[in-house]
Amino acid sequence: MKKRCLTILSVALLGLMLSACSSNSNSNSSTTDTSSPGTSAEAGVNADAGKDAPAVESQLTVAQMSEDLLKQAEQPMLVDLTESDVKTLYHFDPSLLEEFSIKIPLMNVKTNELAVVKVKDAKDVKTVESAIKQRAADVQKTFETYLPDQYENAKNYKLVTKGNYVLFAISEADTADKLTKQFDTYFKAE
Repeated sequence: MKKRCLTILSVALLGLMLSACSSNSNSNSSTTDTSSPGTSAEAGVNADAGKDAPAVESQLTVAQMSEDLLKQAEQPMLVDLTESDVKTLYHFDPSLLEEFSIKIPLMNVKTNELAVVKVKDAKDVKTVESAIKQRAADVQKTFETYLPDQYENAKNYKLVTKGNYVLFAISEADTADKLTKQFDTYFKAE
């Protein structure tokens, strides 16, 4: 009986969280200005991404990278997004991706997110980056007047591109820095 009640409560909580995330994403989708002074440098955005970047490959799959990154730094309980969730919350068609692992918080009281994606075609890297910047703006908007510490995390997101691979991390500043440094180790030195 107790186990059944916990299961029902867990399913209800997950449904509530997903519906809350979906409505936030839709209501904020008109926001287009995602830059603030210094965002590019502070957020770790790679300004050269997509400009005839040399082919960069990793020996790890995107799922392996994501799993390893999560071992590097403590994170709240995260859940994987489905293709449908990616389209809704991240504003791009997941068919642009060869592989992806995108994780968001189970409960809408944390901003921590981790996305590692491999884009199929280099010409679509900019599209994916722009969509991820829109996602960052959506998260910022959600927490702007809700939880100030989480809003600060969302403002200091990291977006790093290595060839067709993209990392998006929202976390505490030192944790996000640690994740981006670890991400760099997955690629051969050029």
